[in-house]
Amino acid sequence: MKDKKEKFSSKMDKAVLKDLREYSKASKANIADILSEAVKEHLDRVKIRPIFRSAANSIIEENKDLLEKLAK
Repeated sequence: MKDKKEKFSSKMDKAVLKDLREYSKASKANIADILSEAVKEHLDRVKIRPIFRSAANSIIEENKDLLEKLAK
């Protein structure tokens, strides 16, 4: 089953839009599909950052004494 799509309007830098249109034509891909994939990938990346930061902070806190010794 195909995902339901909703139409919306937005603005984009002219040069970026020109590149997008050229890419769409060359790859024979629908602009809406290209944008959907790009936005999904971006959102997936930014969701990972807080999780990674939290895990890194936990590891640093757990190894605080060792890291202080290594810093000397």
